[in-house]
Amino acid sequence: MENLRMVLFAALAGVLFLMYQAWQKDYPQQQAQAPSASPLASPLDSVPGETSATTSSGDDEGVPSLGASADAPGSVPPVQGERGEAVSAQPGQTIEITTDVYRVSIDLAGGDIRRLELLDYPIAKAHPDQPLPLLNDELPHFFVLQSGLVSNAGSAPDHNTVYQAERSRYTLAEQDEDLVVPLRWTGADGLTVEKVYRFTRGSYEVNLLYRVSNDTAEQRQLSPYLRMWRTPNKAGEEPPFIKSFIGAAVYTRDSDGQYKYKKYDAGDLEKESVTLEQQGGWLGMLQHYFVAAVLPEPTELNRFYLRPGKRFGFIGEYVGERVDVAPQAGREINLRLYMGPKLQQELETVAKGLELTVDYGLLTPISQPLFWVLDKLHGLTGNWGWSIILLTLLIKLAFYKLSEAQYRSMARMKKFAPRIQSIKERYADDRERLHQAMMDLYKKEGFNPLAGCWPMLVQFPVFIALYWVLLESVELRQADFALWINDLSSPDPLYVLPVLFGISMYLQQKLSGQAMTMEPMQQRIMTIMPIGLAIFFAFFPAGLVLYWFVSNLVGIIQQWVITKRLEHEEHAQPKKR
Repeated sequence: MENLRMVLFAALAGVLFLMYQAWQKDYPQQQAQAPSASPLASPLDSVPGETSATTSSGDDEGVPSLGASADAPGSVPPVQGERGEAVSAQPGQTIEITTDVYRVSIDLAGGDIRRLELLDYPIAKAHPDQPLPLLNDELPHFFVLQSGLVSNAGSAPDHNTVYQAERSRYTLAEQDEDLVVPLRWTGADGLTVEKVYRFTRGSYEVNLLYRVSNDTAEQRQLSPYLRMWRTPNKAGEEPPFIKSFIGAAVYTRDSDGQYKYKKYDAGDLEKESVTLEQQGGWLGMLQHYFVAAVLPEPTELNRFYLRPGKRFGFIGEYVGERVDVAPQAGREINLRLYMGPKLQQELETVAKGLELTVDYGLLTPISQPLFWVLDKLHGLTGNWGWSIILLTLLIKLAFYKLSEAQYRSMARMKKFAPRIQSIKERYADDRERLHQAMMDLYKKEGFNPLAGCWPMLVQFPVFIALYWVLLESVELRQADFALWINDLSSPDPLYVLPVLFGISMYLQQKLSGQAMTMEPMQQRIMTIMPIGLAIFFAFFPAGLVLYWFVSNLVGIIQQWVITKRLEHEEHAQPKKR
């Protein structure tokens, strides 16, 4: 029974190792299967439905079928959308947009965003002046949007059609709350489309509006579509040995009418493509702390497609509901996009279920309250490091009674150490009688050795839940603490915290006197364990190691106080008699 604590420490090491293995399994290192030539000359500039000289398959660049009708759900016409009449623009014909949160490049060929940088999120801590490119038209971090309209007859502007713009540069003025960027296309048959982007100050939500004028004599049916095409690589640095999920996500409606959140990585889509036709929901692409998503109206009939790219990468595609535009009339078709960090409070207000992209895994019921408390503490301190320390104190306070039982058990075990050692020597050659004698001792003294183990076991889920909070919460990305620790979501660059953790764990072991009841081999293992865990923790986020180090320090103080109190109680007992 005296081996239980060593087993629990070993279990902790095993849990950490299994966490790492599970992470490797869920989020394998994936390399983009990209052509050696320039990838963008063909995919974005080729004619849909045709095979260019530089493209082996045009399916990735083609136009989808017309969407479902609101009056006839599920009916998908056999016609394939037609492309606009204008030839594709040459690379470089772009307009530049700057807001308080974005720097954007829009290609007039297709009127689509080719590059989108997040100005408040540097690509690396060491390069604060280099914004992270969430959308990027260059390999290996290829991620672009392609959008347009599909028509039942005649031409309609798709993601290869050339638009006209009033200016080549747009900037959000200090006195303005919105920035409107209009692009215009006029078809030879009388259909005119204005594609309008609206950016709002302080927001990562972008409005995409198609303003359609049908000056023909025929009714036109149009569907909007938006395609997200990317490789399984992303810009930005990550801690070594830690790989985050990158792939597609959908908020899908089941047959019972309930919405569920599902994720698909590139490997999943290689095995099987996904086709969904539903009302509402959304489709997005995830890369660790960031998400790009198309957010249709909840009442709209949509089609979502997820599939591997024909040339490289993988694709998520949205096709919206069919819209009728009467002759000599106009209609507006509106889309909402979210392209930015997974800020939890903001995601909840943008679209239902979008906050689920902050995925804490199986321990979400524990992780979410932990983050909520951590966020409130950050509102008081203004520093995530101090917030973690205060959270640690609150957790220790919540587990105080359990910890007290643990430390009392340790103190009593230390008291029994000489008697336990005597029993071991007496029955050294008879293991069965040894265990029976130990059980008799525990029974006689009314001592339960498990009492000191359960508190440690109960705290494991909290430790793992906090690990996911630190790993998944963009709010802690590149968050400063103090002195040399300038990023709590990355490992300690000087390895000071892991060393301090190892020392604190060693001192805690010595203070508990656990080794006195163990055999020599077990004692050696327990001596080595703080070193092994310190090395392991050197690759974990500094915020997590800070939590465990502070927890150990508080535990040492608690243990010392409780031990002294027990000694005082023992000395006081004879006087009461």
